[in-house]
Amino acid sequence: MYAISPVNILKVSLEVFEEKSDLVVVEEPLEIRLGYGSMDNRQQRSVSVTMRTPTHDFELAMGFLYSEGIITSYSQAMSVKYCVDAGKQATENIVRVELKPEISVNLQLLQRNFYATSSCGVCGKASMEAIDNMICHLTKQKPEQNTLRISRDYIFNLPKILAQYQKVFEYTGGLHAAALFDAEGKIILLREDIGRHNALDKIIGNALMQDLLPLHNKILLMSSRASFELIQKAIMANISVIVTMGAPSSLAIQTAEQFGITLIGFLRNKTFNIYTGKDRILLENNFF
Repeated sequence: MYAISPVNILKVSLEVFEEKSDLVVVEEPLEIRLGYGSMDNRQQRSVSVTMRTPTHDFELAMGFLYSEGIITSYSQAMSVKYCVDAGKQATENIVRVELKPEISVNLQLLQRNFYATSSCGVCGKASMEAIDNMICHLTKQKPEQNTLRISRDYIFNLPKILAQYQKVFEYTGGLHAAALFDAEGKIILLREDIGRHNALDKIIGNALMQDLLPLHNKILLMSSRASFELIQKAIMANISVIVTMGAPSSLAIQTAEQFGITLIGFLRNKTFNIYTGKDRILLENNFF
């Protein structure tokens, strides 16, 4: 499966109408299924259906399960693979994660209403209860203490570095990016997806599978706005600095403040806003 698809378009301008070929980002559903229980009594649950760009699906599945608190390590999984639903679904649109028999599953987390869509909309009583439950779950996390400090010029330089690596966006202009940087400003990992939460789940899933967690000494850059669920996922991965190119929501700011996260928004044209955690940003002695 591919992240880019060709289409034919009619390009309209003041001077001319022109038929030409173009490239668009692919959007397809991914169902994440969980297998668990003893070997003589295996259970299966569908835990999420998300609209995603079909790349790095195993990372997406593992990152989702970790950031939602269903698993705590990659070693808890016996296998991660694509499966076919009696030939009714595309082979690579269903990922099944099989947990080891001794791993217990929190059924309350499985039963709550996951709000995973490319638009990230949250509505309805069940979803509001899910947010309350997740905040209660997050308060049990113990963030790693760190002395991470970065300069103003470091932050200004992030979009330029991101643009060099964001290849799918270069061709389509239609998706979000999540990128991890180290304290020296080197990009470590980048993932793109039509859903901003999916892009971050792919980052977290990769870090989980590569045994890189926690990420308390890394900086997260998102090409999107900052919503509550992005902050929630960052907390689970122990990310302490989040930089976004768009606006944060009130709940994102509130949650970042509560958990000691530095949250930066509206990074563009050599300006940005610091909403929480300003002590991590060196404004006087700028060095990269």
